[in-house]
Amino acid sequence: MAGPGTLQGGRERSRPDAERPHEHEEPVLSLIGLLGFATVVLLAVLLLHGYLWWRLVRSTTPPGRTRRLLTLGLVVLAVLPVGAVLLRRQDSLLSTVVQWVGFSWLGVAFYLFLTLLALEPVRLLLRRRFRSAPAAEPVAVPVGAVPAPEETPVPEDLGVADPTRRLLLARGLAVTAGAVALGTAGTGAYLANSAPVVRRVPVTLAGLDPALDGLRIVTFSDGHLSAMSSTRRFERLVDIVNAQQPDVVAIVGDLVDGELGELREEVAPLADLVSEQGVYFVTGNHEYFVDTTAWLRHLPTLGVQVLRNERVPIVRGGASVDLAGIDDRTAISSGVPGHGADLDTALDGRDDAVPVVLMAHQPVQVEQAAAAGVGLQLSGHTHGGQLWPFDYAVRLDQPAVQGLSRVGDTQLYVTTGAGYWGPPMRIGARPEVAVVELRAP
Repeated sequence: MAGPGTLQGGRERSRPDAERPHEHEEPVLSLIGLLGFATVVLLAVLLLHGYLWWRLVRSTTPPGRTRRLLTLGLVVLAVLPVGAVLLRRQDSLLSTVVQWVGFSWLGVAFYLFLTLLALEPVRLLLRRRFRSAPAAEPVAVPVGAVPAPEETPVPEDLGVADPTRRLLLARGLAVTAGAVALGTAGTGAYLANSAPVVRRVPVTLAGLDPALDGLRIVTFSDGHLSAMSSTRRFERLVDIVNAQQPDVVAIVGDLVDGELGELREEVAPLADLVSEQGVYFVTGNHEYFVDTTAWLRHLPTLGVQVLRNERVPIVRGGASVDLAGIDDRTAISSGVPGHGADLDTALDGRDDAVPVVLMAHQPVQVEQAAAAGVGLQLSGHTHGGQLWPFDYAVRLDQPAVQGLSRVGDTQLYVTTGAGYWGPPMRIGARPEVAVVELRAP
């Protein structure tokens, strides 16, 4: 495998000092970005649980011991997702349990929030109806007389407020939200751990020689192997890939979420991948949260070739197509020396008549690919949104969330990924393995 400092022809590439990243600045930028992300996540968790406390605790219980106990329970649940993030790098049973409970609760809490928010108009409508109900007319009772039971005045003025009805309404909405959230999260957990669907994606590639018509590139991304992963689930993924009889296997980043020492057994099934033209890998952003160098040294021992700003020819019947791969766009600020997406280097010296398929973890990298004349880009990163409606938020950062699209003359296929990150569930985005079948015009 060519190293990051070589081209296919073996020529050493050099870069002027002015163009090289300032390595002493990279850790600082990485730390600032991490702290900024952590701050945003912490604020989101606080706001989420503050709203849940307001609707599920304060609105459904009178002041007293029960409210205090429920408040304490919700505080503990709010701390668990934060603990899950902080303990992700710890290899222990406690870390695994906290991650499972914390991230699972985060998924449930998210759908509790959405359901309660959707029920707000119902709550306001019913409260207005209670307030507008006519108040009971007071019954005139002579002085000194004892009123009959049926003539006892009604003490509650429904035209002002009815605490009993308001409490019942809040509890009813809370139960409804709980049922919907648990049902949604349960379905999402089942789908996230079910077998990936196989999507066949025919792509007509300009300039492709007819001898390469039907070439199968089986691609997947975002395995996110971690302490929460099941080795059997990853073995099943490898079996599904092999069943497609791939000519090429393309793994487009975010394979791992832990250190090599922790996940050596979990990643071992990669050695069982069978591909006529090889198995290739490019880094995702999560590869830079761990010891990147250790992983990039280990993958070739499993038969996986890492493409770092370079390309290889895929040859059949005397015809060829270039398969290129670049580092993730976050690599430049990761603090790992020599890493950074460099499409110009990957494509340097190529024959323009030969089409290029580019492996790049993030779809947004397609903008540069289109400018460079790449025919097809394979990406992941988005998880298809993973938890609806997060796909709408992903669109703010990426040009596509899933499926086949086009940017200029470059086609882009974004796979929804094979694993998950955070809550162990998927809603609206099944895990998948994509079989990209190249077609000659």
